[in-house]
Amino acid sequence: MTAPELSQLLMLYTWFALAALLFFFVLIARFYEKFSGERTFFRWLVLPAALFGIATVRYASIDMVTNDPVGDVSMALGGILLIGLSVHIYRRMTSGRIHTHRPPEQK
Repeated sequence: MTAPELSQLLMLYTWFALAALLFFFVLIARFYEKFSGERTFFRWLVLPAALFGIATVRYASIDMVTNDPVGDVSMALGGILLIGLSVHIYRRMTSGRIHTHRPPEQK
């Protein structure tokens, strides 16, 4: 196996691992939306997976990891969108919760 073939294999393996993680994230966000009634926009998580897939295919087809404008832009947009959606879901799931733990009273 040559170095470019190994690089292509690792890129594709990484994308499938990332897609699996995003799939579980979609399931968690969908579960939370269903039972809490708050919108999480979990359907939008398909877009970062598609953008990462486009970047992976582009990088694998040119045997390079950088210097491809389409791959670089799709990777950047996918990352920005994933960060934004993750922060949105995190805030939905954690904000406004009542904490029942009280510090011990001093005597």
